[in-house]
Amino acid sequence: MTAEPVIDTQPLPPAAEPPTVRASLSPSRAADFKTCPLLYRFRSIDRLPERPTVEQARGTLVHAVLERLFDLPAAARTPRSAGDLVAPQWDRLVAEQPELASLFTEGDAAAQADFLRSAAGLLEGYFAVEDPRRLEPAEREALISAVVDGELLIRGYLDRLDVAPDGALRVVDYKTGGAPREAFEARALFQLKFYALVLWRTRGVVPRVLRLLYLKDAEVCDYAPDAEELLRFERTVVALWQAIEQATARQEFRPRPSRLCDWCSHQARCPSFGGTPPPFPAAGAGDPLTDARSRPAAPGADE
Repeated sequence: MTAEPVIDTQPLPPAAEPPTVRASLSPSRAADFKTCPLLYRFRSIDRLPERPTVEQARGTLVHAVLERLFDLPAAARTPRSAGDLVAPQWDRLVAEQPELASLFTEGDAAAQADFLRSAAGLLEGYFAVEDPRRLEPAEREALISAVVDGELLIRGYLDRLDVAPDGALRVVDYKTGGAPREAFEARALFQLKFYALVLWRTRGVVPRVLRLLYLKDAEVCDYAPDAEELLRFERTVVALWQAIEQATARQEFRPRPSRLCDWCSHQARCPSFGGTPPPFPAAGAGDPLTDARSRPAAPGADE
């Protein structure tokens, strides 16, 4: 990694008694609420199952290959080596998540072969924008977390964290969809700012670069946050959680129709499509500290 020295830091608060954490929030769940409060309810409160899609499975597979690629010696991190990882990583994912097998009709080897080739094509996009032989990531697929506002645990999974010799941090996120329009790019940056806030609060260093790698279009989007911006973002996250708490207390999560509805798994239960949500779960039915991970998301959203 090449980066300038980190100059935008701010001292961490003095040590205090461990906070009493009573809720957690991930960037995907926060983005759900911002996009559509009813979607947040379906995923985080009702915990309704969602059938995987080919696009989601492809994103998961590509992320798995890129994670394993860095297990190889630097000189072996070539496009051919990455391509050789595709089939075995898919077999591993299907073994761990048997529902993925339902994406292809039994015996339809051609459809599965096309799927694996499409994943390999996205990996070609990765090598067009980065040379993994020159990188030694500090962390991959790492769960990071921090407590803000004294009681809210914010956490998420980093695709990759690079640390320069001078201590500069670069957060890297792989996107298997095409480079988005401005509105969707703001959603992607929201996710990375979430990670930047956690790293700043736990390590006392503002990441020098937040990097989005759009593999389909072989494009790179870099963003440089600063401490003041992360302070504002922290207030935004806390306000967002307070809005979620208020909606939960009122049992009122309204739908917010948008183009993303095209990829929603819950249209049959959504009032905007003539559906009826299930009865609101009894108080205490869910664990506020269990914030299920949902990645990758619908095309054009998080991926």
